[in-house]
Amino acid sequence: MHTDTERCVRAVRSKDARFDGWFFTAVLTTGVYCRPSCPVVPPKAGNMTFYPSAAACQLAGFRACKRCRPDTSPGSPRWNARADSVARAMRLIQDGIVDREGVTGLATRLGYSARQIERQLLAELGAGPLALARSQRAQTARVLIETTVLPMADIAFAAGFSSVRTFNETVRAVFALAPGELRARAARGTEGPDTPGVITLRLPYRAPLNPTNLFGHLAATAVPGVEEWREGAYRRTLALPHGHGIVALSPRPGHIACRLSLTDPRDLTQAISRCRRLLDLDADPVAVDEQLRADPLLAPLVDAGPGRRVPRTVDAAEFAVRAVLGQQVSTAAARTHAARLVTAHGVPVEDPEGGLTHLFPTPEALAGLDPETLALPRARRTTLTTLAGALADGSLELGEGTDWDEARSRLHALPGFGPWTVEAIAMRSLGDPDAFLPTDLGIRRAARTLGLPATPAALTARAAHWRPWRAYAVQYLWTVDDHPINHLPA
Repeated sequence: MHTDTERCVRAVRSKDARFDGWFFTAVLTTGVYCRPSCPVVPPKAGNMTFYPSAAACQLAGFRACKRCRPDTSPGSPRWNARADSVARAMRLIQDGIVDREGVTGLATRLGYSARQIERQLLAELGAGPLALARSQRAQTARVLIETTVLPMADIAFAAGFSSVRTFNETVRAVFALAPGELRARAARGTEGPDTPGVITLRLPYRAPLNPTNLFGHLAATAVPGVEEWREGAYRRTLALPHGHGIVALSPRPGHIACRLSLTDPRDLTQAISRCRRLLDLDADPVAVDEQLRADPLLAPLVDAGPGRRVPRTVDAAEFAVRAVLGQQVSTAAARTHAARLVTAHGVPVEDPEGGLTHLFPTPEALAGLDPETLALPRARRTTLTTLAGALADGSLELGEGTDWDEARSRLHALPGFGPWTVEAIAMRSLGDPDAFLPTDLGIRRAARTLGLPATPAALTARAAHWRPWRAYAVQYLWTVDDHPINHLPA
């Protein structure tokens, strides 16, 4: 979009928050870059230039606006709606892969050379993987500076910088303030250090957001010991590269309140990325709803509760296991099966608030279990252990950088994997916005109620009009049934 100057100028002049994250405005006279909805008086059109990413702005020598804080705008919805190499690279960079494994590790996961990835990212985003990772490190540093009392040296290494000097130089270049000045400004404002060891921040999103199906689904399917709904917040444990964490997420007007407790602050970037992915916060609900509303049978559902998101996952392998446990059983039964696995094979953790007791078992832990200990039909035991073995040995990869079509093909090749299981994993583990579940019981009930075709084949053909947003259509169709996933817990 950043190449359409006229459209960008109109968005900036109207302060349209829907375009935050789609592009960034660099102001030639002041040397700052802003989000489209920046509250200051818009500059003259001739003084504006547009970039596709914050990293590109920083690479061009612009610093972040202190009013609109463009580094905290919602992420571009392009990366969650596409499966090409650039989108997969962006999802991996957002998950911190460059900081952990370098550009070589990023390229290896994508099956390209480092030079090819560099060229593709530069062409589309105006910045290479190192510049994109640097921009993300700067934002992580800002969060730690403003919301913790950690010493600056600890923050530098926790954010992924190789030295304190590089940390200081980057913060000054990006924010035009020294780290100490950032902390002082936060202390004078509404933000600041909260409970020791706890990081509190706001996760932005594009309006509208309907929290009922999003948090209702997560609460209704919560695995005891790993997840819970408490005092208006969804809480769960997180398995992270340097330790574990506990997150509490609460819907608020204009943002999601996020409280993170981490054993190692180096995991902050990954934790934020996974929480945003879980809640589908980078979606563009206006574009989704506009297309689905064009169908007269879906329009009343969209109008009744616009802004529905697809509840996803913080761990793709975890949800794949849970999808198998949920085959042909009720939501309550699936929770019971998962809770037994957690108790027997999960890693215990301490929760100061109580309620959460374990991390969900890893594929490696499940690959070595005795199938006879599982209270499941024999065929499903085979499905579960085969899946765990494939995930553990790397023959099946599910995650941010996975090719969606290849993953579907590999899943279909496993015993016991039919269309419902594969598409459920594609929708929630892989994040494919076009995944569709025509054989799902709730979808078939909704189809009968609304007058949609009854057979899976006919319904799939009818749903072609909803592409590429069929996963969102599923969320609206599920609202026809009075199921707990459609309601926030009391």
